[in-house]
Amino acid sequence: MQIRTLEGVLVQHPFFQGLDPQYVELIAGCGANARFNAGEVIFREGESADRFYIIRRGRVSLEVFIPERGSMMMETLDEGDVLGWSWLFPPYRWQFDARALELTRVIAMDGQCLRGKCEEDPRLGYELTKRFAQIMVGRLQAARIRLLDLYNPNPADTG
Repeated sequence: MQIRTLEGVLVQHPFFQGLDPQYVELIAGCGANARFNAGEVIFREGESADRFYIIRRGRVSLEVFIPERGSMMMETLDEGDVLGWSWLFPPYRWQFDARALELTRVIAMDGQCLRGKCEEDPRLGYELTKRFAQIMVGRLQAARIRLLDLYNPNPADTG
């Protein structure tokens, strides 16, 4: 059985590709392995956002609660995806719900620890902000497409 350090896992993750190795080492110091069982809520909209997650195995549903309709799945995240950006931006509150769809193993990154490291080294903060901005743009585009699908009166009409 091969034992891998968090730093070793992170350096191979696409989110951290091209990041200065000293930063990967700093970031790894804020992480810990965690797991969520199928159906387990990882976080809820409005709660304090104090972490983000690197999904190593499993699937996670990002959901939004709609009054009188219940939860609606906005996106499904899989192995290799990054879950959560709200830890980086005040007021540090989750914008969605997240639920494990199956046994899910993650690296949980402590947001307060990382914000402290970003304050100490603004270059690290800038690098992380750029990377999270890319994730946010992708999620916004996915939400846009989902809304177009939901509200298109003629689903067969795509043009």
